[in-house]
Amino acid sequence: MSRLQIRAGLAVALAALIIVAPAAQSTAPSGYLTPPKVIMDIMDAEPLPGVVVSPDRKTLLLTHRRSMPTLAEVASPMLRLGGSRISPLSNGSHVLNGTTGLTLKDVATGVERKLTLPAEGSFGASFSPDGAKLSITHTTDSGIRLLVADIATGQVRTVLDGGVNGLGGGCSWLEDSSGFMCGLIPAGRGAAPPTPRVPTTPNMQQNMGTVAAGRTYQDLLTNAHDEALYDYYFTSQPAWVSLAGTPTPFGKPAVYAGLQISSDAKYLIVTRVKRPYSYLLPAGSFPRDVEIWDRTGTPVRTLADVPMGDVVPVNGVHQGPRNARWHPLEPATLLYVEALDKGDIRNTVPHRDRVMSLTAPFTGQPAELIKTTWRAGGMTFTERGAILVSESDRASRMSRTWLYETGFTATPRKLWERAQEDRYGDPGSPLMRPGTGKAIQVGDAVYLTGAGASPKGDLPFLDRLNLKTLQKERIWQSTEDAYETLVALVDDNATRVITRRETKQIPPNYVMRDRTAGSMTPITAFKDPHPQLSDVQKQFVTYKRADGVTLSGTIYLPPSYKPGTRLPMFVWAYPQEFTNADAASQISGSPNRFTLVRGASHLLLLTQGYAIFDGATMPIIGSGETANDTYVEQLVASAQAAVDYAVNAGIADRTRIGVGGHSYGAFMTANLLAHSDIFAAGVARSGAYNRTLTPFGFQNETRTFWEAPDVYAKMSPFWHAHKVKEPILLIHGELDNNSGTFPIQSERFYMALKGHGATVRYVTLPYESHGYSARESNLHVMAETLNWLDKYVKR
Repeated sequence: MSRLQIRAGLAVALAALIIVAPAAQSTAPSGYLTPPKVIMDIMDAEPLPGVVVSPDRKTLLLTHRRSMPTLAEVASPMLRLGGSRISPLSNGSHVLNGTTGLTLKDVATGVERKLTLPAEGSFGASFSPDGAKLSITHTTDSGIRLLVADIATGQVRTVLDGGVNGLGGGCSWLEDSSGFMCGLIPAGRGAAPPTPRVPTTPNMQQNMGTVAAGRTYQDLLTNAHDEALYDYYFTSQPAWVSLAGTPTPFGKPAVYAGLQISSDAKYLIVTRVKRPYSYLLPAGSFPRDVEIWDRTGTPVRTLADVPMGDVVPVNGVHQGPRNARWHPLEPATLLYVEALDKGDIRNTVPHRDRVMSLTAPFTGQPAELIKTTWRAGGMTFTERGAILVSESDRASRMSRTWLYETGFTATPRKLWERAQEDRYGDPGSPLMRPGTGKAIQVGDAVYLTGAGASPKGDLPFLDRLNLKTLQKERIWQSTEDAYETLVALVDDNATRVITRRETKQIPPNYVMRDRTAGSMTPITAFKDPHPQLSDVQKQFVTYKRADGVTLSGTIYLPPSYKPGTRLPMFVWAYPQEFTNADAASQISGSPNRFTLVRGASHLLLLTQGYAIFDGATMPIIGSGETANDTYVEQLVASAQAAVDYAVNAGIADRTRIGVGGHSYGAFMTANLLAHSDIFAAGVARSGAYNRTLTPFGFQNETRTFWEAPDVYAKMSPFWHAHKVKEPILLIHGELDNNSGTFPIQSERFYMALKGHGATVRYVTLPYESHGYSARESNLHVMAETLNWLDKYVKR
């Protein structure tokens, strides 16, 4: 039987087993545990709506969803092809918890209008560029439909009653809001290729002397039948679709990775995936052709023949044209970047890249516009023709941005240069005009918005930058008693702006700020989705590691906490690499964020009397590529500093502190138990524990196993399983799709621990990925975590 047949059969059986227990009830399938009711109530609460502001800033789109899907939904038929997880029923992505409802809210009046939509399925929505309409994709087990809603009336009508290929680009608005460019299921496609009962050939791969290193990936193609399925589901027919629902196909059916329309709507940049496919890399690394077509689908010119991604050097780029795009201010003018160092940063050259241009009818030779000393990054165009070009240097970890005030022919001026890790020095990013791809420019000025990292935490801001004088003016910034981010300008002079504001006590809501009047008017009034946590005490703390590096984190205390009481504590963290101590010591985050939880959050332990040390920073510092040379020593030192702080503050009992983390945080947890006796127990979710299984790099480590075998060995807790003396709970999704964290990592680590007599429990979650989706799975994870900590930490 095929993987699909097996999954479909199991899904039907599972649905039959749980049909008597609706998802809203507290019961779960036999064998699945549930935590205390207070935790279940919080987990089941409907999340806050998602919010999208219309391009004309007159309307908010509120998107609604449930807290978690059921296990039966997660177990619905799925194929894993080329690094993607798809639904063979809808011919789209395998949706686990999609949007279930859409509401339009008038910004000026506050009037809400819930759109009338089908009861079944999930929805995706996008405003038209003119803000007058809303496109809605409706996904069910029967396929994907295209609907359109009128913003003024709220009326919803069908444009395409099926046939949209969600894996072929779906449908996107045309710039003039007159219709769509869609990827459709080819007419007369027929049934999917059947699974051969008997294989017709062995599965063969080969490499004929080419250096082709690659990291480890999952959900890959595995055989010729997978290749046929990939072609079947991902092949789409491009078409122009009018608002009346009339499709006009152009070009031929193929697997398309992208189609971009020129600013004059006469040409397209077309990226087509081609064979040979890989069984070691996801589809994003498959070979592809980049071509220029006219609007009828006739090829005009081939721009690039992009090879398989595994021939690209480490930290490099492929040779030939890359990052092709249209100039947003000129008709049918193609731009692309080309490497001058053969794509390899190990080659010493005066310039690494150049930006090239090619204009219609695309029969001439490309023209060189500029060269960059470092690796070229993004290009931002303003509405009046100024261009911001960024570049970065891997060796120094520096980045800088140049201004070409009147276009590429202007003399460049450096806007800023900074260390990539320097959050305090981040000047922000240009504010874009919604739906245009261009930065807002008013007179000689553009707007910059950023996180506003500072020693006091993040204080988001809005600046006005004069492109002639290069002087900046601070227009607005979040106050220190709240966390507030800019959402949109209501007028180009930034007299009125829409922001998203939250405090420790008030959940995130949208407000209108009138800078002239100094007023703040609420637009939304979302309520606390889990008032059970409203009285939780929260402390943002800083402290020092033994080597002087400043560390930080947030300590949460139960609502009933009395100062001086020592509680059992759970530390939750995730290591991060830095090249210097100054960058590692910078404060990250804000002390004024509202406490929102989702899924099996460790913060739910607050309801059971635990203190939580959340986001305790674990910096791993080293110049160049050397940070991990002392990974274990720095990790242990950071953990010791966090525990010492909590104990010295009178919050925690040194003998009753546990540690946990997800993914690289699980890797951290296992290493801390192997190399220290700081913690009483650990909880490791979806981790990797043997770095020899990721031999061509992991996280920010770019050295291979053969270049740094001692580092790989020292960092791998699997190699030190005999040193783990504290109890550890391992949890892993059986269908983990994250690069490097194959489920076998936990399986083999469990075997190693068991073989050395460790106290260990190993839980695998059917149908779950790197993160856990199903309600039953998340409830079980919380029950397992609480039971483990109650037994070995709370004591």
